[in-house]
Amino acid sequence: MTTTAAARQALGTYGESVAARHLVEQGLVLLDRNWRCGAGEIDLVLREGHVLVVCEVKTRSSDAFGTPHEAVGAEKRDRLGVLALRWAADHGLTPPDTRIDLVAVMRPPRGPAVVEHVRGI
Repeated sequence: MTTTAAARQALGTYGESVAARHLVEQGLVLLDRNWRCGAGEIDLVLREGHVLVVCEVKTRSSDAFGTPHEAVGAEKRDRLGVLALRWAADHGLTPPDTRIDLVAVMRPPRGPAVVEHVRGI
């Protein structure tokens, strides 16, 4: 793994940890992290009341290559919907409702990360 790839991976891991902590502090229950199957990966799986929440985490140290919001288009949202169904089926669950969220984490050069939770993308 190159230094750049390692740095990107470390930034992503950092962002997922920040996002998970933020969501749990907001009252969501963390069920799974980095769940993978042949169709892809879900960063975070949570529960909010009776709603299964599949969360995509995008972490940036700048917006030079676009904002975290711009990185999640219709194709990605559709894939996350399929993955949510697969996760629920693999865990023997039939949630009454499922939601796809985005957590955008901006890590500035100094100071704490800025976290934005967007429900229902």
